[in-house]
Amino acid sequence: MEKRIHAVITGRVQGVGFRSFVEDEADDLGITGWVRNLYSGEVEVIAEGNEKNLIQFCQKIKAGPSLSYITDFKLEWLPATSEYRNFNIRGTFISD
Repeated sequence: MEKRIHAVITGRVQGVGFRSFVEDEADDLGITGWVRNLYSGEVEVIAEGNEKNLIQFCQKIKAGPSLSYITDFKLEWLPATSEYRNFNIRGTFISD
């Protein structure tokens, strides 16, 4: 069964190859969605796939690449929308 996660990762996650790492892990697991930096210094992920792969994906991104350091990992499970065909890196989101 397909599911969706929304994650916000805090710590040393910008400037360390974190988004590329997340994209590679998603591609390896057949997960669709996106990853982007937030202006606040966090990283946001929307990902869809089967539950087993999403659990594995979360475990991998919680560990992060070698130069990263995760201090918080907020995770929300949602119903899948099947709106994505692949996984990509988006530009930094700057909120109002």
